[in-house]
Amino acid sequence: MERESINCINAVAGVPVCCPSRASFLTGQRPLTHGVFLNDVPLAPDASTLAKSFRAAGYDTALIGKWHLDGHGRSNFIPRERRQGFEYWKALECTHDYNNSFYYAAGPEKLKWEGYDPIAQTQDAENYLRTHAKSEKPFFLVLSWGPPHDPYQTAPAKFRALYAPDQFKLRPNIPENMAARIRKEMVGYYSHCSALDDCLGELRGKLKEEGLDQNTLLIFTADHGDLLGAHGGHNKQQPYDESLRIPFLLHWPAGLGTKPRKLDALINSEDMMPTLLGLCGVAIPKSVEGLDYSGYLHGGANPSDGATLLSCVSPFGQWNRSIGGKEYRGIRTLRYTYVRDLKGPWLLFDNEKDPYQLHNLVAEPGFAALQAELDATLKKKLAAAHDEFLPGADYIKKWGYTVDKTGTAPYTP
Repeated sequence: MERESINCINAVAGVPVCCPSRASFLTGQRPLTHGVFLNDVPLAPDASTLAKSFRAAGYDTALIGKWHLDGHGRSNFIPRERRQGFEYWKALECTHDYNNSFYYAAGPEKLKWEGYDPIAQTQDAENYLRTHAKSEKPFFLVLSWGPPHDPYQTAPAKFRALYAPDQFKLRPNIPENMAARIRKEMVGYYSHCSALDDCLGELRGKLKEEGLDQNTLLIFTADHGDLLGAHGGHNKQQPYDESLRIPFLLHWPAGLGTKPRKLDALINSEDMMPTLLGLCGVAIPKSVEGLDYSGYLHGGANPSDGATLLSCVSPFGQWNRSIGGKEYRGIRTLRYTYVRDLKGPWLLFDNEKDPYQLHNLVAEPGFAALQAELDATLKKKLAAAHDEFLPGADYIKKWGYTVDKTGTAPYTP
């Protein structure tokens, strides 16, 4: 797919964790605006979303797989009024039990995916494509797989058999004392990735079989990355590239051609909604804060000022305060990552010279002018976003959320 697509090589999830990224993707807003800056809190039912915009423009809308935006428990039935404009619905709030996975459709009956859920969900998406192939009505379909999210060792056996721990060359920012564990986890991670590669191939094959491949805009992206031991960390939330960088591939032969292009724009999660609406000629709601890159993708000017915001409003869950989690605000430019915590400058990396972010340049001799320049850019962007960078507890109180001692919103499994 990448060899026939636009590859936005600097795409990031500016708040690299599940629910905030998903809410920003759907609303085109930053987390302090839509309020989903923790996992397992609800996106307001009256939010202006991608699915509602497409429905208003005459599209059918569909969601298959993981949702994680309802905030009323991870396996509860989600009624139509809380589905944010999606009509066709085969989804569950959240599960990581990929081989024992349930979902709801139109009604409150709890249903089960057969086998490994990405494969079953992909097959359902193929059925959806088949039913729309002869219709002139456009559609907006989100196929939301759970993997390669932890737990890693649960892909089908034929994919696990593709990898062995000793075949991996570890990134130099992974501590030696973690090497054995990370090699094992990478077997599982890449097994999931290979399973999803197969699913994507099946989906592309169905688009071609049904005559939908030329004029369907196919997007491949994610809600966050995974540290997999980088900097001694696990999972996501932290402002390192392994956590925040995500794929963003756009394949649309009729609209963007099939010549491969790598574009360096710093597309963030909130930029995806206006960009997709712009590409499809659908009106962009006034509530949107993200940038519309559709003209840029067609060869026009880059709407960015060369930097995009990164943040953790309040740490929780897998990166809570007891293991070093903390609030931060930062920027990612084409070359640098600069991050402040509540005490002041925290991280500065030259990602061109130091791609594994091993050398923190904060307060290093010779970098004072660069640090001051990046700090000024960050403060300017925070002011434009009306972000006062307060302690996380202030925002939790403002939105009326209840959290446990780790800062995590409790949820019913």
